[in-house]
Amino acid sequence: MNYFYFLFLIILIFFIVMKPISLNQHNSIISLIKSGLSEKQVAKCLHLSRGTVSKYRKLFAANNIISKSGRPAILTDAKKRQIKCYILSGKFKTAAEIHRSLVQEGYKLSYPTVIRALRSLGFVARIKKKKSFLSTTNKALRLKWAKEHVSWTVEDWQRVIFSDETKINVWGSDGVKYCWIKPGDPLHPRHLDLTINHGSGSLIMWGCITYKDVGYDCHIQETMDAQLYCHILETSFKDTLDYWNYSVNNVILQQDNDPKHTAKDTLQYLERNGIDVLPWPSRSPDLNPIEHIWHYIIIRLSSYERKASSIHELWERVDQEWNKITPKMCRAYIDSMPLRVKAVIAANGGYTKY
Repeated sequence: MNYFYFLFLIILIFFIVMKPISLNQHNSIISLIKSGLSEKQVAKCLHLSRGTVSKYRKLFAANNIISKSGRPAILTDAKKRQIKCYILSGKFKTAAEIHRSLVQEGYKLSYPTVIRALRSLGFVARIKKKKSFLSTTNKALRLKWAKEHVSWTVEDWQRVIFSDETKINVWGSDGVKYCWIKPGDPLHPRHLDLTINHGSGSLIMWGCITYKDVGYDCHIQETMDAQLYCHILETSFKDTLDYWNYSVNNVILQQDNDPKHTAKDTLQYLERNGIDVLPWPSRSPDLNPIEHIWHYIIIRLSSYERKASSIHELWERVDQEWNKITPKMCRAYIDSMPLRVKAVIAANGGYTKY
């Protein structure tokens, strides 16, 4: 009887003297102590006084509430919360960075352990989207363009022939990079793989897509300048119009603001041939549906068991995959244009998911 009376007095004194804490803090103290952390480490993790942690430790240890059995968790709940904060703030961008940091802190854990910890926090791995860097001016021009075209219907966009050049490497892409993001989170710069234009490559090609199907593609084997671009328009572009029975008076050409597209010779050619050109904001590949076609081709090329042994063989594969693209794919991407325009407005001219 005296034992229970003594225990009651201890608990009563505990609640009178000790500053009340939440149930979550209570559980966290017990969990961290069980994992082997010192009082100082627990106090720092939970932002409590060392005295409070010490009182809890002595009280519950004295009454055998803390069990030393079982394998302690490598990463405590408090450490996981710290990692979560670092990811959301952008300090950590990849699981590899987190693993490297933990190892430097003295943690003995594997990379898969870090992956499991991130998943337990609700994060999922997503491929980083490659985006061109957007300055304040770029965002303003994108927003202005989007507002000017927000009233365009799907039928309006069906008149546009989307064109572009792209680079394809013999040995695959420039690398797939991942980031960790919680489902439903908005797109942040830390989720992006920012790029700049004019990177060197192994193979450069030009292509265009229409609402009926893909157009003609061509392998660019010389230095791309205004004269060569005009030649492409005179051949591949016009051949596309003829093949799909389009009239130059009823279509609009989309092209980006690359210098060869806006050069004097090019502008004169377009005017002389009555080709209507869609105004286009700089650094806006997310608005061009043909970007999805490029991505599709890269994915298809990666499925080959053997890498292309030469540029010639690579082009044969590219041309073959290009001609496998279906009208349904082209139409689906072009039909998404109204949503892309609205996405730019919603992002105030910034990055979109496309």
